[in-house]
Amino acid sequence: MTHRLHLHPDRLFPAEPGTRAIARRLHAEVAGLPIISPHGHTDPAWFATDAAFADPAQLLIVPDHYVLRMLVSQGVPLDALGVPSRDGQPHERDPRVIWRRFADHYALFQGTPSRLWLDYVFAEVFGLEVRLEAATADLYYDRIAEALATPAFRPRALYARFNIEVIATTESPLDPLKHHAAIRASGWGGRVVTAYRPDPVVDPEASGFAANVERFCASAGEDPARWQGYLAAHRFHRARFRAAGATSTDHGHPSAATADLAAAEAEALFHRVRGDGATPAEAELFRAQMLTEMARMSLEDGMVMQLHPGVHRNHAPAIFARHGRDKGADIPVASEFVHALKPLLDAHGHDPRLTLILFTLDEDVYSRELAPLAGHYPALKLGPPWWFHDSPEGMRRFRERVTETAGFYNTVGFNDDTRAFLSIPARHDVARRMDCGFLARLVAEHRLDEDEAAALAHDLAYRLAKEAYKL
Repeated sequence: MTHRLHLHPDRLFPAEPGTRAIARRLHAEVAGLPIISPHGHTDPAWFATDAAFADPAQLLIVPDHYVLRMLVSQGVPLDALGVPSRDGQPHERDPRVIWRRFADHYALFQGTPSRLWLDYVFAEVFGLEVRLEAATADLYYDRIAEALATPAFRPRALYARFNIEVIATTESPLDPLKHHAAIRASGWGGRVVTAYRPDPVVDPEASGFAANVERFCASAGEDPARWQGYLAAHRFHRARFRAAGATSTDHGHPSAATADLAAAEAEALFHRVRGDGATPAEAELFRAQMLTEMARMSLEDGMVMQLHPGVHRNHAPAIFARHGRDKGADIPVASEFVHALKPLLDAHGHDPRLTLILFTLDEDVYSRELAPLAGHYPALKLGPPWWFHDSPEGMRRFRERVTETAGFYNTVGFNDDTRAFLSIPARHDVARRMDCGFLARLVAEHRLDEDEAAALAHDLAYRLAKEAYKL
């Protein structure tokens, strides 16, 4: 017996009938708005080559760390899910077998955002009408594989179908940006921009840091042994990224620490971390100094900063050693912002030329630290719930904890922050529904008029992201 796959039109709306009716009306105003995707990790090669996606497993399972971590938690090894190993040991290569294994375990995702996103993709993108389970695994595989072989499911066609207005990818400054050049040269009308992610050349604890800095400076024609040459290399590469459409930088540091050292101290620190002998404290101080240096460069070139701190990367060393990064073993840690950001904010927090968008995986700091900070400093904006909190309840908690102090207009709307291209409309659908539900409650409680809520719904779904990221 198979079960019907049905996306209820009132999904995620409030249960109370009067409030739900308001949410419906608000959502009707924003459901069809174009998607602004200002921060994410889709592969620019998809849009440059417009090649067909390989198969259902490689598209929807093997690269999805949300899927992988859940299955691993229930004892399914990564080898069985088609994830290659660094040492070349055997792993499952048959995509149909991988898909069947996923279908066998699909019930594990009940109640998770992954289930919401995937069911949306199955129903809205591929037109499937029965639930994914063991009995329907081959039906799903065949339907999806058949679709992926058609022109309508190539990246550029899906970009248009999803009503994407602009999408940002994220690249290292060591990246030659050849795919972005190919997109521009192709004459295609889609807008794909990059974002400057300098972590490999600002984090002394990053793998290959010293060699990265050598390449980074050499490609800019600068001396890697000189502090001023190193900073000049950043300016060179930032300009290169801006030419490829970049309007933002992104910084994935372990903490939100910033520093504002005197020039001589900063130069001495740079020389200490250039080799392989930097202490953890020196590495943290250098990352902290570089956030302030990046802020100063943003004052010059107008690029928006994003800070994504507070993750213990590769918490499972055996998984990292065997399969590499981004396999679902990154774990949130407690974060602190008030003292950490003070050096940068003392220097530039009231400068209207700077926009620093803050993200966190530590929900405890929403109302205690982030909302009060963003509710005062013109330079600060709050990014949407990120990663583990990109979920219905995470979105609800975010709005409840930050709105009374920071309001709506010190936030930046929604960004999907994903490498799972087909899930982008699903993620925006969830965010729009949750925001409309939150606004509907304010209307029902006579804290907003409905016309105000309608304007806010439009801003949260579209305008704030476009303006905050200068898109």
